[in-house]
Amino acid sequence: MMEYLSQVVISVHPKLYVKNPETSELGRKIIQQSILLIDEIGFEAFTFKKLGERIGSNESSLYRYFENKHKLLLYLTSWYWGWMEYRLVFETNNITDAQARLLKAVELVTEKIQDDTSTVHINEAVLNNIVIVEFTKTILTKEVDQENSEGFFMVYKKVVNRLVQMITEAKPDYPFAKSLASSIIEGALHQHFLKDHLTTITDCNELQSPSAFYKNLVEQILK
Repeated sequence: MMEYLSQVVISVHPKLYVKNPETSELGRKIIQQSILLIDEIGFEAFTFKKLGERIGSNESSLYRYFENKHKLLLYLTSWYWGWMEYRLVFETNNITDAQARLLKAVELVTEKIQDDTSTVHINEAVLNNIVIVEFTKTILTKEVDQENSEGFFMVYKKVVNRLVQMITEAKPDYPFAKSLASSIIEGALHQHFLKDHLTTITDCNELQSPSAFYKNLVEQILK
């Protein structure tokens, strides 16, 4: 799968950038270092000025790629969900049993991510940290309805809908497939956050992962 992924360009909505960062060395450097910097200092403290200083480039050059840091965060999270969709497609494609396919999909969307070395300028493990901490900031905004109407969350919704389809195939009479799918994906991010920061209000820890919790939940529903 990873050999195939290395030949695939993850599609991101063109309105999220001014100039496609994948088309130049500077653009790829912006993506690479913005991921590392946001992970280090958090999105609130992150600025284009700080990023420019880090990569040795004028702040104005960053605005040639992204209108603002909100659009940059939308780009990064959209890329992540596009990468996740490819993982879902290729790692479940040959599983014929519907329940086994669903459980594999649940594992993929809830596990702690390891870096995919086929994408040299993007560290998916670090990007996963950003998605865990910052993803809700792309949605919980006053502009969410407008941005949704423009298709900014299309890739994320495709991941959810792939999981919905697998739930329906595994248990056709289950009436809450969409709610379950979105709860698994967003809930896993929350459980990873609790595991790392608010340990007294989750059963997830180094021995008991969010993946184990959600696979157990789905298995109970499938009975």
